[in-house]
Amino acid sequence: MQARIAVIGATGAVGREVLQVLADRDIPPGQVTALASDRSLGTEISYGEDDVLPVSRLEDFTFQSGDVAIFAGSAQVASLHAPRAAAAGGWAIDVSDAFRMEVGVPLVVPEVNGDVLASPPKKRIIASPSTGAVLLALTLKPLHVKAGVLRATVTTFEPVGEAGRAAMDELFHQTRAIFVNQQVEKQEFTKQIAFNVIPHVGSFETDGSTRAEASLQRELRKILDPDLKISATAVRVPVFLGHAQAVHVDLGMALSAEAARAAFKTMPGITVIDHRTDEGYATPVECASAGCARMAAPTPPSPIGWWRTICAKAPPPMPCKSLSG
Repeated sequence: MQARIAVIGATGAVGREVLQVLADRDIPPGQVTALASDRSLGTEISYGEDDVLPVSRLEDFTFQSGDVAIFAGSAQVASLHAPRAAAAGGWAIDVSDAFRMEVGVPLVVPEVNGDVLASPPKKRIIASPSTGAVLLALTLKPLHVKAGVLRATVTTFEPVGEAGRAAMDELFHQTRAIFVNQQVEKQEFTKQIAFNVIPHVGSFETDGSTRAEASLQRELRKILDPDLKISATAVRVPVFLGHAQAVHVDLGMALSAEAARAAFKTMPGITVIDHRTDEGYATPVECASAGCARMAAPTPPSPIGWWRTICAKAPPPMPCKSLSG
């Protein structure tokens, strides 16, 4: 008997993306349940090209042993219902930040540290990292294996879509207001986002960093190496979708740009686009995953830098065969 897959927050942007991934992987619609809040009760949502799923109320859903529950909503919802799914003998996969740093909960990028699931976690909860952490982990991993990453300095350019649909609407309305000479109104962001950049993503920490910057540092250390030194700057940019990063790393061994490109090409999830001509690189508008090595020095520690883009929030790690019982 195949496991049931429940997608919580199915009507949101991330939930819809999860459903699309499941459909693309030929998961039968009869195996998938779409769950959401009272506001979506009684509605239907598309699944793949030809099917639709009825949307049910999360609070009324009874989790069973063997279920896989993918939480694509808020941390508050995940905190309340993920333990309920786990207690019933199911598996909870959470894309919010509710469990990312919790002891005993693996933080997984399948291509980077998927082997941690070889021994299924006792809490039966798996956390998915933030988009920025997924991006950075994918590109740091092959270099860390090849030459040892001592320090990473990253500037992350975060789209308004990361903040939700209301944030995207604000960018649209502010842009239109500027073109028709109307007053610009701010609700979702502390500063005008249209035709602007805001170095403020998340609340401020006591050391002056923002939550996005501090979270990126903590998550990378949990995923890749607890001793990794990371300096992060997070900037909100007036782009609807498409997360980008500019990264420089110091390595423990000399590594040429050619060797770095070769290492990137061995990593699933990375497409190297580095033609060094007009339009020979990726930007968020192309909605493509890409990584580019920019330079290397011949003696250690070798600084290498690259530009990396991705279309939208990466889907959560899908349950592997070892998650049984």
